[in-house]
Amino acid sequence: MKIAYIGTYPPRECGIGTFTNNLIKAVGANTSHEKIHDHATVIAMNDTGEEYDYPEEVKFVVRQEHQRDYVEAAKFINFSDADLCILEHEFGIFGGESGVYILPLINRLEVPLLVTFHTVLREPSFVQKSIVQQIGEKASKVIVMSHRAVRYLENIYQIDRKKIIRIEHGVPSFNILPQEQAKKKFNFQDRKVLFTFGLLSRNKGIETVINALPPVVEKHPDLLYIVLGNTHPSVLKHDGEEYRNYLVRLVKQLKLENNVFFTKQFIDEETLFEYLTAADIYITPYLNEEQITSGTLAYAVGAGVAVVSTPYWHAQELLADNRGRLFDFKDSDKLSGILLEILDNPEILKELRENAFNYGRNLRWPVIGGEYLKVAERALKEHVKPVVEKFVIDPQVLPHFTLRHVKRITDDTGIIQHAKFDIPNLKEGYCLDDNARALIMALMTYRRNRDPLAYDLLPIYLSYIHYMQNVKGTFRNFLSFSRQFLDEEGSEDSFGRTIWSLGYLIQHAPSNSYYEFGKTIFMKAAPNFERLEHLKSVANTLIGICYYLRRHKDDEQMTAVMKRLTSRIKEAYIAHSDGDWNWFEDHMSYDNGILPLALFHAADVADDSEALGIAVKSTRFLESVTFRNGYQAPVGNRGWYHKGGECPLFDQQAIDVMAVVLLYFQAYKTTKDSRYNEKMFVSYMWFLGENELNLPVYDHETGGCCDGLAPTGVNRNQGAESTLAYLISHLTILNALEYESRMDK
Repeated sequence: MKIAYIGTYPPRECGIGTFTNNLIKAVGANTSHEKIHDHATVIAMNDTGEEYDYPEEVKFVVRQEHQRDYVEAAKFINFSDADLCILEHEFGIFGGESGVYILPLINRLEVPLLVTFHTVLREPSFVQKSIVQQIGEKASKVIVMSHRAVRYLENIYQIDRKKIIRIEHGVPSFNILPQEQAKKKFNFQDRKVLFTFGLLSRNKGIETVINALPPVVEKHPDLLYIVLGNTHPSVLKHDGEEYRNYLVRLVKQLKLENNVFFTKQFIDEETLFEYLTAADIYITPYLNEEQITSGTLAYAVGAGVAVVSTPYWHAQELLADNRGRLFDFKDSDKLSGILLEILDNPEILKELRENAFNYGRNLRWPVIGGEYLKVAERALKEHVKPVVEKFVIDPQVLPHFTLRHVKRITDDTGIIQHAKFDIPNLKEGYCLDDNARALIMALMTYRRNRDPLAYDLLPIYLSYIHYMQNVKGTFRNFLSFSRQFLDEEGSEDSFGRTIWSLGYLIQHAPSNSYYEFGKTIFMKAAPNFERLEHLKSVANTLIGICYYLRRHKDDEQMTAVMKRLTSRIKEAYIAHSDGDWNWFEDHMSYDNGILPLALFHAADVADDSEALGIAVKSTRFLESVTFRNGYQAPVGNRGWYHKGGECPLFDQQAIDVMAVVLLYFQAYKTTKDSRYNEKMFVSYMWFLGENELNLPVYDHETGGCCDGLAPTGVNRNQGAESTLAYLISHLTILNALEYESRMDK
């Protein structure tokens, strides 16, 4: 078996890199391979701006913040001779928000995936939880190092318990020197040695130990506390040696210069074990309880050192059964008492060391490597390549439909434009576009299930539209929270979307009063239909007219308007399209699906074969631009896509996805081609995580939808536009299922 490993790697100074290197050697020790590169390929993670002289087993380097490197790494693994991939996961070593860039890599892998989670958080952020869930879903097996981590993955992250395996942190198998010989090597003879090692940062809590030392030194003046390790690179970058300097000042203040020594270096493991052997007591005074794994703690136990620690999660498990002692976070007095007890009673010290040493035998890397190899062999044996089956929309994947976030951001004036996370941002007030979309959403909801909340929301959104209409039939767009008009006349886009919503209301009004009120506003706006200049505004208006004409088939005047607007869109296509660019303009920006959608509506209402042909061709072109690797990737708003240029990938917006969901459903209804249904459903799945970053944009907890997909993650604000785009898309999928069922009969 050849395994591809993803993680940091020496000579980069990083605990994950050391772990990866040790794991590779440990797996190799359980095989007949003589050299690492015979059985292992390493994909090494580089921190920003750094270069390393990697050994020959490193075959591919990923620059942390270069998103394309992750995609190329997946291709490299797939085309290599690797049978399986092992990912060493830690949030901080991958790019994007909370390391989200790793998701596009693992979701492109064609070989089985094992993942070791070095951190499992009890209270993850939305993005952190989503990342762990996505990795857990993709992985064949998930490995953690503690019982608590097993519980958290199952209960907090809902990862299948059958996938989760506990394998403890490995430790090297060095021949341990007699303690006196080790002390002599470091000139520690006749000293009681306390020891802490690791990359230095404030969360290490070294000051807790220093503050505990005065009463201990008073009784044991020969005491020596060694703090070994460089300052953490990220701390050094932002704060320099501020923390180390603070510790040095504290030592001087307490007059402990003869009892505390800082060794600023990154040492090899053999030297580290010699330090551990020379130590009488190893201390981990960490300040954060939520540390699920500590490699330093495992090393100390493996070396058979008496350990004293704060009760972070890994310490609680590893030091159980009298393998060490625990003291409360920042409790220097308690630490002083424990140190005095151990140093005053050699038999206690001896018992702690023996208990740790006996347990540590099971943590030797060759033993741990054998366990990993067994898991890898099982994963490879169980791996089944996916079978391509006939596409069927699976309603089981749809979340429970809820209006709770819509209710949260709607008051008696209308739906509020924006939110901070899921809290209404009243400072931004209201806009016509969102209330028009909200009217469509509420009508769709009420049509499906007679939801009383949807019915109660209808007059709010319709009243807002009526309130914003000017005397000449146009509309204002923006209204402050204090109900002050913020413009004299809104954009053509907001006008077109409003006509769409009014046309939809006229066709699907829940009562005669809604029908008459909607028609009154619609007809007052009608003289402005052909004054529109912007193509998408024309398309939105045309869709509204088509809904109107489905109820008023004999309105010849409106039919003529529809045909003239349809001609404008067709003429734009003819003017701009050529062999490689089958589109209506020389660029593609936002809401692109609206243009072919309008033509499908017009073709359906007017039996216009030319409109239908252009709709089909332009939809095919849009699909060629926005479908990547089997999922929807709308045109990014960072510069848009200009003819002859490159299509930006980010930021991706929910309204673009809603537009194509509606487009594919209308295309299916107009052509009866079921392939459009498949594209519709795949596009909808963008909201649920089948996108460039493999992150859900819909928030199951709040019932809202995040405001977009950025290169580094999701925009966690859940405004009206994105939430309504999700809900309309969800309802469209339900309508498609119902429509398809009727067609089958």
